[in-house]
Amino acid sequence: MLPDEGLMNYILDTSQGCRHITLIDPGKQSAEVATRRAIAAVESGSRMIFVGGSTNTPDKIVHETCESIQQALELQIFAASQSPDSDEDLWKVPVILFPGGAHALSPAADGITFMMLMNSNSRRFLINEQLKGAPYLHKFGVQTLPTGYLIFSPGGKVGEVGEAILLDENDSELSYSYALTAKMFGFKILYLESGSGSSKQVSSECIKSAKKVNELCLIVGGGIRNSVHARTAAISGANWIVTGTLTEDAENINDLKLKISDVVEGAKI
Repeated sequence: MLPDEGLMNYILDTSQGCRHITLIDPGKQSAEVATRRAIAAVESGSRMIFVGGSTNTPDKIVHETCESIQQALELQIFAASQSPDSDEDLWKVPVILFPGGAHALSPAADGITFMMLMNSNSRRFLINEQLKGAPYLHKFGVQTLPTGYLIFSPGGKVGEVGEAILLDENDSELSYSYALTAKMFGFKILYLESGSGSSKQVSSECIKSAKKVNELCLIVGGGIRNSVHARTAAISGANWIVTGTLTEDAENINDLKLKISDVVEGAKI
């Protein structure tokens, strides 16, 4: 559900402090399960839902998941509007595509992280997938969010598939140079990622170096599993933190709520 003040303004707003994104991978769960998890995540403090992740999920499945989540959010907004004790704005969170490629798109999303994998060795992730997806996004009016994307060690599957020249925890100067380059390209967002299910998160030094480029909104993901990890990223300069594996590994909805609430609280600085 697109916030009233506009999607990009919502994302770039720093008045709310460091906020949380729940990443839903439609290739690893049904649309029904994904929707239950998304609703639980929002209820627990997530302020954005990313849909994507897997590299081989067809657009039909991505679309079904986006559509299902959007419908559930609309129902929650309607229900809240009927109760004087409920807050409609709680449920006005955007559903954003975080695609593995041009095959995983949906007109039901509010927007898309239109990314350049800046440290990839492959033309495919620098420009080719974007070329394939651009006409589709234009046709259906999906708002693009220009995003620089950097993969840090250990990188995981995304680093492998993306043929990334991984940055390590000591590459703070290189992190700064990439951030400057992203700004000069006109990107508003820089996503620092250590890989899904990573054993470690992006280092504080690299986040701090990228943060020196004040005009960029920093999204940080990978290896964030608890309030301590979240606080480390937030203090270092993250505007948003992303968790995905945390949601998938939850034993049940109550466990998911507890874990996300813990991360959300940790990010408050």
